[in-house]
Amino acid sequence: METTKGNSLLDAIDAIGAAVSVCDIDLTLLYMNEKSAAAFEASGGSSLIGKNLADCHMPESVEKMKEILASGKPNVYTISKKGVKKLIWQGPWEKDGKVGGLVEISMPLPETMPHYNRD
Repeated sequence: METTKGNSLLDAIDAIGAAVSVCDIDLTLLYMNEKSAAAFEASGGSSLIGKNLADCHMPESVEKMKEILASGKPNVYTISKKGVKKLIWQGPWEKDGKVGGLVEISMPLPETMPHYNRD
């Protein structure tokens, strides 16, 4: 995947401040947007592209990634980190009808946020 500007979808994601990382089925990191590279600057930032995520994650995290790849179901949760509340979405991406790898989106959320039931 290219890391350059010009893809309107990636530009839109960058504009909302989300960090986006993408790996393949073998957990090799393929892409990081600028926000993701900045978030992992202390670990190497964009130089992590091409590295295997299993080499820099705890075994429990690697097992979760493998579970997502096997089940095709995303893992979604919120965290607070350095005083910022974030939505974390980790899920599979597909190519030719098969799981091709994982996408992780980390999006900052406001401290207070309305919730609506629209049944």
